[in-house]
Amino acid sequence: MPKSKTTEPKAATAASKVLTDGRTAKASKSAAASALSQAGKPAKKTTSPEVAAKASANLQSKDTGKNTKTASASALSQAKGSKK
Repeated sequence: MPKSKTTEPKAATAASKVLTDGRTAKASKSAAASALSQAGKPAKKTTSPEVAAKASANLQSKDTGKNTKTASASALSQAKGSKK
């Protein structure tokens, strides 16, 4: 059975900061929420394809902040079909 991925504490903290920042775009908040929902115990959830696409766009944007990139990377690594 493959090992489930969970959001590491550092990424969870970054995701929390993204969610509480009023200047953050909805796409970034979606990726952060996905990462945060997979924090803690072995995750039973995976990142949806829609949120994975948003996370990918966040990672490719030069305007994305460090916390958003950290949360997006975590969410993207937990998407269905991602390599473990």
